[in-house]
Amino acid sequence: MEGKICISCKKKVANNPGSVTFKCPSCTKYDIVRCTYCRTNAIKYTCPGCGFIGPN
Repeated sequence: MEGKICISCKKKVANNPGSVTFKCPSCTKYDIVRCTYCRTNAIKYTCPGCGFIGPN
């Protein structure tokens, strides 16, 4: 089983306090994984399914 990887920086988020996993707010089909660094610095991400770009 593969570990969770941040969609923005591609780093593993295992044991990363403050990391989150949520469904794409646009299509709700894909899980978006974000590490603490990318969340706090508002680094953009793109949904691989619908192309939604966040954070807005």
